[in-house]
Amino acid sequence: MIERHELTSTLYLDLLKKAILGELYVENELRLLYLRDCLKGTQAFDMATYLDIRRRREAAFEEYVTGRAVGINYKRSLENLGFQHTMIGRKRLENIDYCLDVILRDRITGDAIECGVWRGGAALYMRGFFAAHCVTDRVVWLADSFEGLPPPSCAPDEGLDLSADKFPMLAIDQDTVKELFERYGLLDQQVRFIKGWFKDTLHSAPIKRLSLLRLDGDLYESTRGELNALYSKVEVGGFIIVDDYRLLPMCQQALSEFRERHGITEPIQEIDWSGVYWRKGVRG
Repeated sequence: MIERHELTSTLYLDLLKKAILGELYVENELRLLYLRDCLKGTQAFDMATYLDIRRRREAAFEEYVTGRAVGINYKRSLENLGFQHTMIGRKRLENIDYCLDVILRDRITGDAIECGVWRGGAALYMRGFFAAHCVTDRVVWLADSFEGLPPPSCAPDEGLDLSADKFPMLAIDQDTVKELFERYGLLDQQVRFIKGWFKDTLHSAPIKRLSLLRLDGDLYESTRGELNALYSKVEVGGFIIVDDYRLLPMCQQALSEFRERHGITEPIQEIDWSGVYWRKGVRG
């Protein structure tokens, strides 16, 4: 028989995933995009289409539903990211769920951190998970410039300029992310922000121990900086997640070089078409 608290926790976390991923109101997102196209003059407004957007725009609906599962940036331009609170998709969100569940089960000490937070959805889920399991002694850290990505400044990153001048939709300010946490009722003393470029902030951040290190810095320079500053703080049995390993070769290069330099041989596990993870000091 399932305990009442366990059932409540499961239902809450499932609803939290759906909300963060934007699974609950896909039709409304399609309506907004439809109205945008009408305002641009690329489509003529039709009330029947607006009211029954799911059936009238069936292909677009299926595309957006699929995006929630595999990551909203899968085979899509950055200009069309939509309105959900994370890009990572259900599989990578469930990977966070799995890692945190193992961390609590095996009593691995340490906080959790997301490096590169965008709208904050992945970190928001971490905090929600701790709340659902009545964990009061762990902090969720959000590290980001909150001004977008830096322009490429080293050779492996040449040709990938994701800075705010080119992609302003990636530059989400800290107040916006804080407001999102407030909206979910999850902004408290267990949520802390580290604002600035990783090279300037992570080495001096007041983080003692980590059980979960999630890297979403995209660039070679950012990924290398995250690992150099924080990997040593991950406890044995903790998890390292790299969001863009399969998507961006410069991210993969930074990770491969770091693992080789430090003799890290734990096997890399695939999450989906982009993300990977491994467990520190554990081979099985």
